[in-house]
Amino acid sequence: MRIGEIAVLVGVTSRTIRHYHHIGLLPEPGRRPNGYRTYSVRDAVVLARIRRLTELGLGLDEVRDVLADDAGRELVEVLVELDADLARQEDEIRERRRRLARLLDGPVSADEPVSPALAELLGTAPATGSPMAAKDREHLVLLDTAGVGSEVYAALRPLAEDPAVHALYERLDALAAAPLDDPRIVPLAADLAAVVPDEVLAAIPGGPVLTGFGQALLDDYAPAQAEVVRRVMAALTARVAERGTG
Repeated sequence: MRIGEIAVLVGVTSRTIRHYHHIGLLPEPGRRPNGYRTYSVRDAVVLARIRRLTELGLGLDEVRDVLADDAGRELVEVLVELDADLARQEDEIRERRRRLARLLDGPVSADEPVSPALAELLGTAPATGSPMAAKDREHLVLLDTAGVGSEVYAALRPLAEDPAVHALYERLDALAAAPLDDPRIVPLAADLAAVVPDEVLAAIPGGPVLTGFGQALLDDYAPAQAEVVRRVMAALTARVAERGTG
């Protein structure tokens, strides 16, 4: 058989067969005096097996391992591993569909899609036009992408429902154009730090440490607002350290 004939017989393309030859998956057959490849029934059997294995989801390197094991033990191992991987993918797809169902079940906000735990937290916070509140929501969505645990959101829920917090946001909004020596900075930072319960600090892995992300966070605020946030983070870090030595 010529390459076009074996391709039609097995149900692949001639280009696929040439690729298998190129990567050494399918041995090169003998050639006729005119240079054309000539394939045997055995070649067709091997090629058909490669097609069946790839249709099962095996990668070409895995197919190579299966073909190299005449006893078929490698095939069993690979198929068991493939089955476990497919089961994991099924679980992930089911979870993604559950999240989509929750999104489709109600109005979709600009924050979506987020984890169910964060969606529940954001849903408890009353509507507000505060720019600082909106910025906090953006930061939470960013942290959610990084995999913040649901324990953090559960601890933050009392803050989201506390009317006093919204008044603090308004005071922070008012510092948008303020200088760094504005007398409102120090008392506002103290009030913000005081409203954060210990449960929130305990739920944050490693505590509120100003790492590279912390500096990027500060850069996202106006200077006076950033100074408030810096003081709050420093106060919370000190509280965590004091609790650890107490």
